[in-house]
Amino acid sequence: MSANSFYPIGTAGRPWGAAERAQWRARQQRLRRYDVLVMPRAQALADRFDCIVYGTLDYDDDHYDLVALRSRNWNPALPAVLVTGGVHGYETSGVMGALQFMETRAANYADRVNLLVVPCVNPWGFERINRWNRDAVDPNRNFRPDGPARESTALLELLEPLRGQFVAHVDLHETTDSDESEFRPALAARDGKAFEPGSIPDGFYLVDDTENLQPAFQQAVIAAVERVTHIAPADARGEIIGSPVLAHGVIAYPLAQLGLCAAITGARFTTTTEVYPDSPRATAEQCNDAQVAAVCAAIDFALADGGQRG
Repeated sequence: MSANSFYPIGTAGRPWGAAERAQWRARQQRLRRYDVLVMPRAQALADRFDCIVYGTLDYDDDHYDLVALRSRNWNPALPAVLVTGGVHGYETSGVMGALQFMETRAANYADRVNLLVVPCVNPWGFERINRWNRDAVDPNRNFRPDGPARESTALLELLEPLRGQFVAHVDLHETTDSDESEFRPALAARDGKAFEPGSIPDGFYLVDDTENLQPAFQQAVIAAVERVTHIAPADARGEIIGSPVLAHGVIAYPLAQLGLCAAITGARFTTTTEVYPDSPRATAEQCNDAQVAAVCAAIDFALADGGQRG
């Protein structure tokens, strides 16, 4: 069996074993610091929100506290909103957008909703600007109680006592050029499959839930974001990343079936944002602002709809 021609690790047609995962891990270098870029900003909000350590990760010599920011006077009579970022650690605006929302806009919703914000689900990946965790596992395909990613199971444990209280969940992501140059080839190699080249959409888009389509909600978020940055058009086949475009800037996945983060609350209103930071038409600031706009629009829509929970 010949080696993969599209990725430097693994053998064509053969899924990775422990040796290949170790080889992949050895290639990953720390490029930024969670304890410098994320933790201080989260801790600085402790005068306004409860700053909760909901789990820990110990990977070799690396220790990470998993941190959530929660409304200080949680009122079970109010609807709750979950915001998650950094499920894929390389998606910078998801992390920074979640923190920026808490710093600049969260106070606007005091006494109207309970907020739970997890700015960086995957700190090991954040530091290495990588999609996966240390074990070459994608947290965003493994949100199930018995799953292999501690990043995912810890978040599920945090949510368990609050189940049934959530009206909305916004999961903040990015689609980058590195998806095509690194992460999709790595995925194909890891799983022993052939790599099939795709394309990266230029602009922002959303992922709805095929089992719980909420078109008016999605379009409200798109309209808010469109005031900040451009929306990705459909390709020549009427698709974005291989999925049919349902409406302007919206595709859909079966979220729970795929073990995706946006399914974990059972909320009525859920969406996964996808910002495109590599666009020549968008700055890093615009990407962060787009994430904040998406969160605010989602909460505003849910409240206007009466705050009915899932």
